[in-house]
Amino acid sequence: MVENFNRMVLLYVAMLLGFWNNVINRSKVKLLVNATANCVFLTRNFVDSSYSHRLPSIDIGHFHFIYCSSGGRKPSEIMRFFVTTFIGIVFGFFIGVSVPTLSITKVHVVGLDNVMLTVLNNLQLNLPSGLLPSIDLSYIEDRYTGRQAWTFMNNGNKRSSSQIQALNDTSKLRIYSFYTVVFMFLFKMSILIRAFNFLEWLLRESIWVPSNPRGAERLPPGIVEAESDFYLRRLWGKPSEDLTSKPNYLVTFTVGYEQKNNIDAAVKKFSGNFTVVLFHYDGRTTEWDEFEWSKRAIHVSARKQTKWWYAKRFLHPDIVAPYDYIFIWDEDLGVEHFDAEEYLKLVRKHGLEISQPGLEPNKGLTWQMTKRRGDREVHKVTEEKPGWCSDPHLPPCAAFVEIMAPVFSRDAWRCVWHMIQNDLVHGWGLDFALRRCVEPAHEKIGVVDSQWIVHQGLPSLGNQGESQTGKAPWQGVRERCRKEWTMFQTRLANAEDAYYKSIGIDTSNSTAH
Repeated sequence: MVENFNRMVLLYVAMLLGFWNNVINRSKVKLLVNATANCVFLTRNFVDSSYSHRLPSIDIGHFHFIYCSSGGRKPSEIMRFFVTTFIGIVFGFFIGVSVPTLSITKVHVVGLDNVMLTVLNNLQLNLPSGLLPSIDLSYIEDRYTGRQAWTFMNNGNKRSSSQIQALNDTSKLRIYSFYTVVFMFLFKMSILIRAFNFLEWLLRESIWVPSNPRGAERLPPGIVEAESDFYLRRLWGKPSEDLTSKPNYLVTFTVGYEQKNNIDAAVKKFSGNFTVVLFHYDGRTTEWDEFEWSKRAIHVSARKQTKWWYAKRFLHPDIVAPYDYIFIWDEDLGVEHFDAEEYLKLVRKHGLEISQPGLEPNKGLTWQMTKRRGDREVHKVTEEKPGWCSDPHLPPCAAFVEIMAPVFSRDAWRCVWHMIQNDLVHGWGLDFALRRCVEPAHEKIGVVDSQWIVHQGLPSLGNQGESQTGKAPWQGVRERCRKEWTMFQTRLANAEDAYYKSIGIDTSNSTAH
């Protein structure tokens, strides 16, 4: 029983360390041990005093803890207070288990600085004699105030005054040595508690959200804006009142000023539910202000660049995310028989993720797949020249549109954008690879016949090239296009082979995947 009680004393002492940590680090809970204090640590003998009924208290064993707060604490602060105290209890338990016996007589507590010391000063530890001799201390007097502190007793075993006076100088020296041990113990406990506080601070103050966009993991999710748009905003007023409407669709044209009339006619086929973006390859932008719609359009200028160069750099999926459909069109398209809103109705009706308007059969036609059919709204398959289609569900007999006037759904564009190569600016070869971005491709890619356009075939961008080895500028551009086609097909095939090899599939004997 005595041994268990002694171990409980150490447990209480360690618990007091938890309170002490709050005093040092938080200034939220104050423990005072004199008559003028707001909060007191007492024995049961003082519970009925004039102070005890005014203060909140906790009864634990032979101790009565009375404490107070410097102000209202938030729930999180209360939780940290009890967690810290719990850590102290755990430390006390293990220390108590490791100590064989303790003997407690009488202690006088004289102040906050001496609470821990005067309790531990009366603990006689059965340590090896060579390390720390036995201590027999019965009474300690307050040398500074002359006032006797409150006491707690170990159910008897009181010492006589003659025994107290018999303590010699050697015993006092040993007591001071014990004080040193106690100070070291308290110092180490303080380090442990402060380490716990530091860990708690890290958990509370550090933010790391793996689900945030790359590079934004340190931000709280509520402040992350991962997407943007092309909506024009005011420089004044409330941001919430900037937009009277939000267009649902986006149309882009890569233009030179010489084609201004063609573009003016095309833009008028798109309602106010479209954001219009012009990519200027000739550097001329201000001249377009003669058109009223141009003042509401987005103008981006970079000399002698193609629409796929612009698309890769300015049409990132997170930028165009607000738009349900994205039109990426050339400048040389006749739109007399085209209406954008009607076109999108048919796209939705037939479940097309990637599409284009049908092309007038008598002008600018390269593939049978993109030829307009006069007897239907939409077609998704066709017949080509013998030997051109190894599979009726593969390009160019199905799952195929050209790159002059493609229309992408938001999700399809996210895939296609990642497939566009930074250095292959003409986009040749993309049309045969679009099928990789939707499934099943032969159902999700098609041509809208009832809304058709005319490919005028104007070599305007070709004229932006440079003459080399006596060839016309447009010839150099065309050669670059063919080279890019071959390079893209090679890159795609190599990437596909590398992927299959990485998962253990041998594609050396396969001609298509």
